[in-house]
Amino acid sequence: MKATVHVMLKDGVLDPQGEAVRHALGTLGFAGVQSVRQGKVIELELAATDRAAAEAEVRAMCERLLANTVIEKYSVTIA
Repeated sequence: MKATVHVMLKDGVLDPQGEAVRHALGTLGFAGVQSVRQGKVIELELAATDRAAAEAEVRAMCERLLANTVIEKYSVTIA
C-alpha cells in the first residue's frame, strides 16, 4: 500500500517560507499572488494489507514524527 501525507501549517501560524516565495514571485513579475502557504508531502510504501490498520499506523507516525501537531495539520491518503 502507498500512503501520502500532506502536512501544512495551521491557520494563523506565520509562514516565513511561504511569504518569501510570495515575495520572490512578485519580483519575477507574478504580481497577482496574494499569499502562499508552504507545506510538505511525504509518500510512504507500506507492507500492510489492511487499509484501516495502515491508516492508523500512518496517523501514529504523523503524531510522533512526521508533523509537529502544535503548529501543523496533516491529512493521510491510503491507496
